[in-house]
Amino acid sequence: MEPKKRGFFERLAGSVRMEEEPEEGKKKFTGMGNGEKGSRKNNWIEEESEDAELAVDVYQTEGDIIIQTMVAGVKPEDLELSIARDIVTISGKREESRNVDEENYFVKELYWGKFSRTISLPQEIEPEEVDATERHGLVTIKLQKVDKEKKNTIKVRSI
Repeated sequence: MEPKKRGFFERLAGSVRMEEEPEEGKKKFTGMGNGEKGSRKNNWIEEESEDAELAVDVYQTEGDIIIQTMVAGVKPEDLELSIARDIVTISGKREESRNVDEENYFVKELYWGKFSRTISLPQEIEPEEVDATERHGLVTIKLQKVDKEKKNTIKVRSI
């Protein structure tokens, strides 16, 4: 029997999924609503995707929106930022460099593999005015807000 693929939180926390038999007379909660077996639209937990999702902090200053995320073990050149006026996507891959047989692990909690996160911004930013830095695994992305109040007065010249 092939082992079942572990979910993101199981890999993150090192937990193991236990299959329990429902007690007689009790319904087993499957997370599905309206009695629809196999329906995904009412599933309270989304199925695991290929990429893990990054945890982020997003906050604002007077003129900027700041995004911070931890990507320890990832080289800056292995990160990709895709920036539009109202959406930022951070993606990359964390490579495992050691070769250890699974039976030799006592605890295996670190996540290795692809990750990404798409963030909808609360307001528009200038995609050309972005500063991204990495220090000790903490990536900080500084996005300049669009100043819709900004006015410019132009003098008309005669030529």
